[in-house]
Amino acid sequence: MTFRHNRYSVHLAHQLLNALDLRVYDVRVDNGRVRGTHVTYFIPDVLVLPLRLAEPMFDRSDALVVYTDPLPFVAEIWSPSTGAYDIDSKFDESKRRGDLEIWRVHPFDRTVTMWRRQSGGEYIDSVVRRGRIELVGLPGVFVDLDLLLA
Repeated sequence: MTFRHNRYSVHLAHQLLNALDLRVYDVRVDNGRVRGTHVTYFIPDVLVLPLRLAEPMFDRSDALVVYTDPLPFVAEIWSPSTGAYDIDSKFDESKRRGDLEIWRVHPFDRTVTMWRRQSGGEYIDSVVRRGRIELVGLPGVFVDLDLLLA
């Protein structure tokens, strides 16, 4: 992955870790498996995990950790090697799973495309370049795009 890809994923996770109650949530960077179809799984660049989803696995040494329930926040950082795959596969699966907010951070265009789940299940997308963005699945949690995309 590119330098910017790696930097943006860590900096996004850092902002989330500082904003979340870590007794309730965890943040994963390139190591949380989420269920795709019944035969595959994906590893998002950044995800926010409600710890209640992980409780059944806390003390298990015999199980591969795969999250199947909708997540409040999932992000992919665009990369030349995986950009099309993320859009064509990962984002569709995130929507099927019902994730509340899905981001594609483009480090070279310095944009964030957001897909936000609505109450009826459909997603509204928008592209932003700056400002403080409150996450729909995590009220009161903001990401500072000016800092992230600097």
